[in-house]
Amino acid sequence: MAERIIVTGGSGRLGRSVVAGFAATEHEIISVDRALPEEPTDGVAYRSIDLLDAVATEALFAELAPTAVVSLAAIAVPFSAPEDVILKTNAGIAHNVTAAAVASGATKVVIASSPSIMGYGSPAGWVPPRLPLDEEVPPQPWHAYGLSKHVAEQVAAMFAQQTDEVTFVSFRPCYVIAPEEWEGAPTQQGHTLTERLDDPALSAVALFNYVDARDVTDFLLTLLAKIDQVENGSVFFVGAKDALARRPLAELIPEHFPDLAHLAGDLTGDAPAFSIEKARRVLGWEPKRSWRTELVGERGEASLP
Repeated sequence: MAERIIVTGGSGRLGRSVVAGFAATEHEIISVDRALPEEPTDGVAYRSIDLLDAVATEALFAELAPTAVVSLAAIAVPFSAPEDVILKTNAGIAHNVTAAAVASGATKVVIASSPSIMGYGSPAGWVPPRLPLDEEVPPQPWHAYGLSKHVAEQVAAMFAQQTDEVTFVSFRPCYVIAPEEWEGAPTQQGHTLTERLDDPALSAVALFNYVDARDVTDFLLTLLAKIDQVENGSVFFVGAKDALARRPLAELIPEHFPDLAHLAGDLTGDAPAFSIEKARRVLGWEPKRSWRTELVGERGEASLP
């Protein structure tokens, strides 16, 4: 059934791919962001608004009357703004968008979180109970960005306790690779993907996680279509089926994270450090793209044994 979907943050790195992918379906798409894109997608309506303005956000959503809302809007990179600004902005947007979605009559609300809430890279040390990480491992955010995304998940969970007429889901997209980055454009940290593969230290800071933006789009479309099969307030990791590394993580994790050496043995072959088994089991979703098939200069390379 066709939906009227608001996508917040539709002008961002992930948002552009999501909006383009959604626009190719039967759904009616409205992109809501503070900035309008330089190259709008045909068939998509665009509205500019400051989502930190709760009153204006509620009024706009009431006017648009969506059936579903996918909230991607946020400051997207840790330490890219003062910590208090990141926390207030991301938590505020999550609350305002979710509240406006409920008030507007939407029945499906999806909120973008982040794997960084798990706590890897903490200066005080970090040792999770197991690898790969799954949705049952407790988050341990150590910076404002991670905390803000954890708060966003809790906002969804809070509203799930208030109504059973709306389904709320949070998802944690791994390090997003936009389509142009496979062709050599810089990633959000300024390195190319080839540089990140050639120097494992560049990807180690994120435990070698990544996901193609188009696979995230496919996940979201699958989620919206099958949301009646999902427990209200659920959380999903969304990542590639492999790690962003030329060598197995069983070798790389002990080198870069000695405290995790005892956990790395289960990461055999090209297995990633983030499990997507829940998305596979509950939704039947499977990522289609890998750096081995998408990255120019690497296409056709065989997977690790």
